[in-house]
Amino acid sequence: MANSSIPGILEKMTGKDKDYRYMATSDLLNELNKEGFKLDNDLELRLSNIVLQQLDDAAGDVSGLAVKCLAPLVKKIHEAQVLEMTDKLCDKLLNGKDQHRDIASIALKTIFSEVPTSSVAQSVLISVSPKLIGGITNPAMKTDIKCECLDILSDILHKFGNLMTSDHEVLLGALLPQLSSNQASVRKKTVSCIASLASSLSDDLLAKATIAVVRLLQNKGTKPEMTRTNIQMIGALSRAVGYRFGPHLGDTVPILIQYCMNASENDEELREYSLQALESFLLRCPRDIFSYCNEILQLTLEYLSYDPNFTDNMEEDTDDEIHDEDDDDDSANEYTDDEDVSWKVRRAAAKCLAALIVSRPEMLSNLYDEACPKLIDRFKEREENVKMDVFNTFIELLRQTGNVTKGQIDIDKLSPRWSLKQEVPKVVKSINRQLREKSIKTKIGAFSVLKELVVVLPDCLADHIGSLIPGIEKALCEKSSTSNLKIEALIFTRLVLASHSPAVFHPYIKAISAPVLSAVGERYYKVTAEALRVCGELVRVVRPNIKVSDFDFKPYVHPIYNAIMSRLTNQDQDQEVKECAISCMGLLVSTFGDHLTADLPACLPVLVDRMGNEITRLTAVKAFAVIAASPLHLDLSCVLEHVIVELTAFLRKANRALRQATLGTLNTLIVAYGDKIGSAAYEVIIVELSTLISDSDLHMTALALELCCTLMSDRRSGPSVGLTVRNKVLPQALALVKSSLLQGQALLALQNFFATLVYSANTSFDVLLESLLSTAKPSPQSGGIAKQALFSIAQCVAVLCLAAGDQKCSSTVKMLTEILKDDSSTNSAKQHLALLCLGEIGRRKDLSSHAHIENIVIESFQSPFEEIKSAASYALGNIAVGNLPKYLPFILNQIDNQQKKQYLLLHSLKEVIVRQSVDKAEFQDSSVEKILNLLFNHCESEEEGVRNVVAECLGKIALIKPSKLVPALKERTTSPAAFTRATVVVAVKYSIVERPEKIDSVLYPEISSFLMLIKDQDRHVRRAAVLALSIAGHNKPNLIKSLLPELLPLLYDQTVIKKELIRTVDLGPFKHTVDDGLELRKAAFECVDTLLDNCLDQLNPSSFIVPYLKSGLDDHYDVKMPCHLILSKLADKCPSAVLAVLDSLVDPLQKTVNFKPKQDAVKQEVDRNEDMIRSALRAVASLNRISGGDCSHKFKNLMAEIAKSQSLWEKYCSIRNE
Repeated sequence: MANSSIPGILEKMTGKDKDYRYMATSDLLNELNKEGFKLDNDLELRLSNIVLQQLDDAAGDVSGLAVKCLAPLVKKIHEAQVLEMTDKLCDKLLNGKDQHRDIASIALKTIFSEVPTSSVAQSVLISVSPKLIGGITNPAMKTDIKCECLDILSDILHKFGNLMTSDHEVLLGALLPQLSSNQASVRKKTVSCIASLASSLSDDLLAKATIAVVRLLQNKGTKPEMTRTNIQMIGALSRAVGYRFGPHLGDTVPILIQYCMNASENDEELREYSLQALESFLLRCPRDIFSYCNEILQLTLEYLSYDPNFTDNMEEDTDDEIHDEDDDDDSANEYTDDEDVSWKVRRAAAKCLAALIVSRPEMLSNLYDEACPKLIDRFKEREENVKMDVFNTFIELLRQTGNVTKGQIDIDKLSPRWSLKQEVPKVVKSINRQLREKSIKTKIGAFSVLKELVVVLPDCLADHIGSLIPGIEKALCEKSSTSNLKIEALIFTRLVLASHSPAVFHPYIKAISAPVLSAVGERYYKVTAEALRVCGELVRVVRPNIKVSDFDFKPYVHPIYNAIMSRLTNQDQDQEVKECAISCMGLLVSTFGDHLTADLPACLPVLVDRMGNEITRLTAVKAFAVIAASPLHLDLSCVLEHVIVELTAFLRKANRALRQATLGTLNTLIVAYGDKIGSAAYEVIIVELSTLISDSDLHMTALALELCCTLMSDRRSGPSVGLTVRNKVLPQALALVKSSLLQGQALLALQNFFATLVYSANTSFDVLLESLLSTAKPSPQSGGIAKQALFSIAQCVAVLCLAAGDQKCSSTVKMLTEILKDDSSTNSAKQHLALLCLGEIGRRKDLSSHAHIENIVIESFQSPFEEIKSAASYALGNIAVGNLPKYLPFILNQIDNQQKKQYLLLHSLKEVIVRQSVDKAEFQDSSVEKILNLLFNHCESEEEGVRNVVAECLGKIALIKPSKLVPALKERTTSPAAFTRATVVVAVKYSIVERPEKIDSVLYPEISSFLMLIKDQDRHVRRAAVLALSIAGHNKPNLIKSLLPELLPLLYDQTVIKKELIRTVDLGPFKHTVDDGLELRKAAFECVDTLLDNCLDQLNPSSFIVPYLKSGLDDHYDVKMPCHLILSKLADKCPSAVLAVLDSLVDPLQKTVNFKPKQDAVKQEVDRNEDMIRSALRAVASLNRISGGDCSHKFKNLMAEIAKSQSLWEKYCSIRNE
């Protein structure tokens, strides 16, 4: 049904009065935008014609509205109508009157941006393209018509380039000659038009276009303006097609460098365009540009200071101090020339250098030698915009240094950090000069450089504080300073105060504090908040140590206090300021409280008041924790009771962060001020606490249990407190101990809770022990209890026994051994727990007074149940830890004599060794000898389980006796038995732990002989070497950094599918293929993933992505998963390297995403495939975040395909929002 109001509107649209026409067109626009708007054929025709007619309306505002009507109209009318409209508009554009041409062009662009489906677009394009091409190529056409046609064509190609593949050759043929047009505007539009076309061209046509442009460039007689256009064209092509331009760099880069060097003196734009094109190559074709990087570096450094019209005779300021007086004559020797555009060349050079720094982490040390001094020198640049780019380039250099050296502690002379440290004095000198400039923008830039410097090298400015102070003062105190400048200066001051040792600042406190305190009074809230944060650091610096003070801080206490207090009491201000004032006041009181005794009754109630306000309560709670923990032990009596009541109420609140902070603050308050609080308040707190103990939030549980222990162990808490704990908290604790999630801090807190409970009034040990042991009984509702829970219960029992004293402890041990002697194979759970308890008690206490306990435990090795055997070996090992001289020989002797129980006995030995390596205990040399002989004898065992335990034992002994073990292990890397070689490499893997150990220095020179087994002929040995490399890359990257150039090619080789490792097993009715290399490939990819995190500067991602990662993405399920992770990481860290080969990575991803399991697949296979698809989509989402990914048509098509499939799109969206 056609809308009844339309005919009336159309009538008015053709009226004589232009106001009527305007109103009617506006009504039409509203109608067209309605959801349910429909037209019949007759009206459609009239409407289209009238809107087209309105486009030529003499009144500009009417024709403007008519263009707006086109957007909704195109979606509502038939294809034929759209065709007719575009034909008429084209005709108007090419042959119409001048005044109608602009509106026709806008109308065509509108229609193309709104075409509803690609089929409509296709038919419109078939009719429009030839006309536009005609408009461009017809020599008689006016320039401005040509420009309009190029503009429209550029828009069309950008949106529908891949629908026009058949016309691509014709289009290229029409456009390339226009690059030699005499009109600059035509050339400029042609460049962007060819760039739009390029992104959808096939590789052959792209090559054709590039060769044509290169030919024009090689032609020596071309006019300079033509050359400029052609160089712009090269840059535009590279930006449009990204990595696909890589194969053409060999032709283009040398020409560009040539032009840059040989351009005439005043042809600055030519140099600018050449440098811009090179910048684009660096970012988009990292693999192919590799061989030209050094040439480009030299070129950028040369043009960074390119300033032919200006000789800088003020090379060095004679002395920094004199400079201040002649500030006003500065303008006299500033050189200005409106004609001079050499600054554009310097800006392009700076940006090109930044691209080189960002895309080439492996060139860092080279950049420090060559580029760094030059950049610092160019801080004196006279054109402000260029100076900002020089600052930004230097900041990129600093950031890249931070990225590459993340996690490295030692600074050796080869490290980029060391090179940076050498440059610091020059940087500071140069920046100080910039801080004296008049320009605000320059000063902000200078502070950004300093900020980044402190972040990358935290303590590098210790010797330069004095010289930086005047710059900070000036930025904060001058009338002309803007808020942004003040904020930058304050952030820098805060970072410097936080990262250097306090004594460095003591001579300058007066100079720093005055401007900072006046900034606290600023009107703009961001400045105030930042100034308050600086005050917090200042407080710490002024009195770093409460006990000894070699600096007189008294004159600063009251000025700082007054400044903060005025902000704290003021209600009508920004939340950020309120929060900063509260935390700052907390710090101030905890540091200077002894000098503010008279002021505390005024300021503490204000802090309590802030606890009542929802917005500020969290910050206030944290501030009280700081005050309560102060070693000054201040008198809080005026507010203490109120604070406790408030905090207790907060434990009921839903806000997790608030509950967490409250538990911490209460704990600190009760430790410091328990005597002032009293039992009644304790009981209320305990009741609130008990609801927070559950395995759904272990962090909160740990805090709640710690607070509970603090309350119980307080000497002043009466018997009623113990009773409340027993009634409220104990049932929760007994439920928690059964949780399989319990671990870490929460488990320690729970053990501590049971130990404290035994001490607290009238709680019987036996009842507690009984209730603990009974939690392990399997209940009819929930079935058996988790294995992890049994370990937790055993640890709690052990702590409980030790807390209760020797007599109770030995009676418990007797009871547990009775359970073991009672040889009923029915009650396995009871025996299991008894063994674990004995182990836990034995580890903490010598049990040798109980005769034959070791034999009783070893009896359980005969049990038919696996878990009891393993619990018995755990128990034996831990009992031995309690008394090594007695039990260690016993275990060693047993290992030699009992072949059958070997595996279990080795596990016992492992328990002993692991405990010793963690507790840094020493073994006697004689026992080490025995252990080693025994372990090395078992290196070649047929059973993999035995070999693994042996390797772990060797690795952990190596932590205790490195100088003895590393040579012994190294000697066996050349053993003829493959199992021995594999075992010693695994042992090295176990000896590389996260914390610094004395083995590190012993292992460093020797590690290559272990890792080089990555080229062993046995696959088990190769896999062991890959795993060791992975652990080293994760825990101690510095051990292996220098070996990576040699190791990486060998590691990459392990990721390839090896035909000789694939065998077919004949199972009678059918054959089964076994791939023995799968585990090795998986380990190798996981190793690369680890190295990407910690050794990025050593990897050249481009050489790894193709072919290795590409083949991994098409490999087995287990290999694809790590490959997807690696791809996501690379997309994040080295986007340019990924973009360079994006097309080739799309196929394997597409295959994975679209894979459908067989009809009869079991549920496990279906689930695995789901995980697989999600993992691939995660990689796709990372690729989609790279800017420039839309250069790849294959990738665009993959995204379109995912968007079309509902199930894939839903998965993709949920992953993207994770």
